[in-house]
Amino acid sequence: MKKIDYYLELARGRMPADLLLRNLRLVNVLSGEIHATSVAIADGIFLGLGDYPAREQIDCGGRYLVPGLIEGHIHIESSQILPAEFARLVAAHGTAAVVADPHEIANVMGVDGVEFMLAATAGLPVSFFFMVPACVPSTTMETAGDRLDAVAVTELLQKYPERLLGLAEVMNFPGVLKREPETMAKIRACAGRIIDGHAPQLSGFDLNAYILAGPGSDHEATTLSEAREKLRAGMHLMLREGSREHNLDDLIPLINRHNQANCSLVSDDRHVGDLLDKGHLDYSIRKAIAGGLDPLTAIQMATINPARYFGLKKRGAVAPGYRADAILLDDLAGFVIDRVFLAGRLQREADFRSPLQALPGNTVLLPALSEKSFAIPVRGRGLLVIGMIPGQLVTRKLILDAKLEEGLAVADPERDLAKLAVLERHHGSGRIGLGFVQGLGLRRGALAGTVAHDAHNLIVAGVSDADMLLAAQTVKAMGGGLAVVANGRVLGRLPLPVAGLMSVEKAETTAAALKKLQAQAAFLGAEHDPFMTISFLALPVIPALKLTDRGLVDVERFQLVELWSEPA
Repeated sequence: MKKIDYYLELARGRMPADLLLRNLRLVNVLSGEIHATSVAIADGIFLGLGDYPAREQIDCGGRYLVPGLIEGHIHIESSQILPAEFARLVAAHGTAAVVADPHEIANVMGVDGVEFMLAATAGLPVSFFFMVPACVPSTTMETAGDRLDAVAVTELLQKYPERLLGLAEVMNFPGVLKREPETMAKIRACAGRIIDGHAPQLSGFDLNAYILAGPGSDHEATTLSEAREKLRAGMHLMLREGSREHNLDDLIPLINRHNQANCSLVSDDRHVGDLLDKGHLDYSIRKAIAGGLDPLTAIQMATINPARYFGLKKRGAVAPGYRADAILLDDLAGFVIDRVFLAGRLQREADFRSPLQALPGNTVLLPALSEKSFAIPVRGRGLLVIGMIPGQLVTRKLILDAKLEEGLAVADPERDLAKLAVLERHHGSGRIGLGFVQGLGLRRGALAGTVAHDAHNLIVAGVSDADMLLAAQTVKAMGGGLAVVANGRVLGRLPLPVAGLMSVEKAETTAAALKKLQAQAAFLGAEHDPFMTISFLALPVIPALKLTDRGLVDVERFQLVELWSEPA
């Protein structure tokens, strides 16, 4: 009997299904209603709705059944755990499929990094799809570990056509507007596929031109007016609720029954501690509902909407022929999860073993350093300073008087002014970008880490050159990771030996170590989650001022600028 004939017999009820979920209320994202029914499953797919004969039955006790959740934009590496551990955590929160952008590890390892993530997610109960990184490096104003050109993008898409869906966020929007040949070649290589956008604060004719070039989504909107303009221009709006960026509350008022099909909930970056303590997309759904969004709409934005945007056929809904990913809820408004089914099987932690694969070696290459490596000789009076904005990735450009000691510009804790350094760590060039940041809260000591978007060089923030040196040396000795130092002592460290981005430990172990490290940083005066904060101070595609290994970047002018605003 041919397979289709077999499924037709099952769907007609002439053969018993594997499982019948009965006595439930289906949150039907296709018809836009909630109705009482039963659901039959066989061979990992939904057969249909109704009281089918089945080998096993589960009385759902009137609980709600919703489709498995689909993450449309996330960087798994930012969770700081290996993909199998990430899958174990998010599955428990109802996530059935993930569309990830592996540009963090690609900026360290290039094609090898993308293939590492593909291998690390193969065969897991959660389905993983990827977008080919568009910006490795994100700009020419930083030094990444490798690069992905248009040829590499094309070859990856041809090699992995089922798992690579298109081109990831095109962060170099100035390059698109200037029609830079390499940027445009990557977009052409993905013609006919999904191309994700990344265009913070882009507006007017420039936004129109950017969209016309190919990018069809955006997750960077932070205000209603920005989100509305992008939605009006035809972009798929991704409402982001991550560990650092919290845009959901501000954007929910824009959503209505007429436009919700063009909107999805995404995370972008989510730390391991937040995955354990708060959850994943289920957290975003709860927050959206609490903010006034209809529960059915919120669920559609995390299921059928991303499935349709990414062309994930037969996913994101409970209907005949769809993959049998589903969540039983005790409470709809509170999105309280009772059980999770992935491909028709009850989710179990034992199913999430890491695929066997070789881990990358040490990716931290630094020459010998000294305190002089962090010295900033006086060349003027006014300093161009990165001004942090609480809860945002965007920063301000500040001009402040330098504090001078023995011919050097130094940190000034009294004004919350810390020194910042970005050390090129991929090629051993010895290049160091130096600057200052206001708003980190450091009163003493130093913080360092190899998580520094997107090139992931070694970033160090501190108020003492000696402590900055020790922090950098500590991270180097670990082969990548995070460190807290004060008064010549290492207070805490978290090894991230996989590309300097991910731990090899269990999620709970990594989260506990990170929580301890954050407490040690707080003891030095640093604000909440300072490692996440400093990791974005090196990202030269989000306004207004950032620091890379090549120096200060004025993102609005998209060029390197001098540290001294008033030359001597």
